This record gives sequence, C-alpha cells and structure tokens, in this order.
Amino acid sequence: MQPQPTFTHTGPGPAIAADENFAGTWPFEARYAHAPGFDMHYVDEGEGHETLLLLHGEPTWVYLFRHQILDWSKHARVIAADHMGFGKSAAPQDRTYRLQDHIDNLEAFVLALDLTGITLVMHDFGGPVGMGLACRHPDRIRRIVSVNGPTPFGQPDLIDRVTANAGMSPWFQWVLKAEENGTLEEVLGHLDYNILSTLKLNGYVRNEIATDTWIRAYGAPFPTPAHCVGAIGWAKGFATGAHRFEEPSPEAKAAIGTKPALAIWGSQDRTLNADQFLPLFEQTFSNARTQILPMAGHYSPEDAPAAIADLVRAFAIDGPERDPAVD
Repeated sequence: MQPQPTFTHTGPGPAIAADENFAGTWPFEARYAHAPGFDMHYVDEGEGHETLLLLHGEPTWVYLFRHQILDWSKHARVIAADHMGFGKSAAPQDRTYRLQDHIDNLEAFVLALDLTGITLVMHDFGGPVGMGLACRHPDRIRRIVSVNGPTPFGQPDLIDRVTANAGMSPWFQWVLKAEENGTLEEVLGHLDYNILSTLKLNGYVRNEIATDTWIRAYGAPFPTPAHCVGAIGWAKGFATGAHRFEEPSPEAKAAIGTKPALAIWGSQDRTLNADQFLPLFEQTFSNARTQILPMAGHYSPEDAPAAIADLVRAFAIDGPERDPAVD
C-alpha cells in the first residue's frame, strides 16, 4: 500500500501517534481516510464474508471495542472508525461537530472504501450516526446491532422519548446545566485530566477496569482544549438543539425495517435508559431481538466484553443471519 499524504485542515492533527498501542492493549495498525476532509483514523482487521463497521460515541474512541475486534476479526472483516475530534482522528476547528456533520463524514468514509454488506455495530451517538448512514444508503446495510446506542429512524415518539430520557439521565442533566451556566466548554475542554469523572458519570460498572493504562488511553485524544472540540461539540449540540436526526424515506424505512437487528443493552445504563430507547428499536425492526446485560452499564463493551463478543458473533458471523439471502 502506498503511503497516503496527511490531509491539511484547520486545527490540530491527531493527538495520538499512529503507532501508540497503550501498553499493548491496542495492537492494531492505524489507517487514515481523507475523503471526509480530515485525517480520519480507522482500523481494518481480519477478512471473511462479513463486514462489521464499529461506531463509538461520547467521549470514547474505537479503543472501546478493542476486545471485540480481537474476537470478531478472527472470523470477519472488522472496520472501526474514530469520529472527527475523537481517538486518533484529527480535530479540525472549522467544523460544527453536529450529528449531520458526523453522518456526512461516515458517508464519505463508507463510499471511499466502497463498503457493502455492512453490519453496523453502534454505541452511544454512533447509533444516530449509523442510522443516518442507513437512511442514505440502505442498500449497503446487511444488519443492525445496537450496543447501548439509540436507533432514531423517524419514529413518531422519538423526540418525546429523547426528552424523557434527558430528564432522568445524570449526564444529560449535567450537559444542560453546564451549557446554561457557561461551564460546559471549560469542563469538557480539559478531558485530559477529567476523563475518568466524565466516563464515570456516563456509567461503567466494573471499577477494576479503570487502570492507569485505561485512563491514559481514554484521555490521550484530549491533551488541549483545541483537541476537545469533538466532545464539546456533541454535548453542546444536544444542549442547544442543533443536532438533526436524519429522516428516512419510505423506501429506506421499508428496506431497513426488515433487516436482522439486535439490541444489546447494559441494564445499568444511566445515560441512555432502556425503557426509552428499546421501544424505538422495536418499532423500527420487524425482526428485532433484544438482550439485556444485567451487570453492565452505559459502556457495556467494557463491562461485558466477552458477552458482547459472543452475542454479535453468533448473530452476525456464525448464526443463520450471516446468509445474505436473508437480507
């Protein structure tokens, strides 16, 4: 493969070196796509008949899926991409970081790599981003997997449920209050040293996972306020109502609604309440399956890595839904 030139954009480049492996916990080759208009980091591991596309959320990066990538890449092609302003991706200063921007980036990425037959595996705001891609390119999607990730797809009660969830979520309550009192940028602009408290507020159950290496891996993308624009932009977009869910066409609704779909939810998620978001999932997919993980929180890939690896492998790689004829 010929080396690709670094894309020139306004703002800092990736904060993490391409070869940084965090004490061997991230043993994957860094690749960079430039079609989205910045250095977008991704990993592309394994091969096989199936292609899994992994999408993270706030304020994580694809490090969240490291355990699952090791498992799934033994049997399938696994692609995991860092959103703009997160992980090993660049943080351009001239972008909005609204949901629409992230959907545009993912669309450019998928088209540049010409990905088809995709199983979307989506966590947190990776859900709305992935479902935006599904709205625009239903023909490229084979299956949907939501891992504590919302699946907005034009449901009539979508906004009501999002609003109800915000009323009970410590994270969203803090975001709204911080935006109101003017402290949101100050707090999220220093994730280099308060990443642990931010992750804890969103919620994980297993305190033993928070080793020094783990904390360093999640804090490394955010060494300066300029590198924090992704995390700030996503939270501020929610607080100001700037995010816009992609609206599916009737044709996209019909096509996506019949895809095999699995929701895996950590029952102790305090950020995204299962009672609000699983009904939206079940409204959308006629073949909806759900699996509740009782000892997992919002960051369920960290709390229950083996269980999630096994469930998705059985669903998308080893199970009957791996046959393209069911799509």
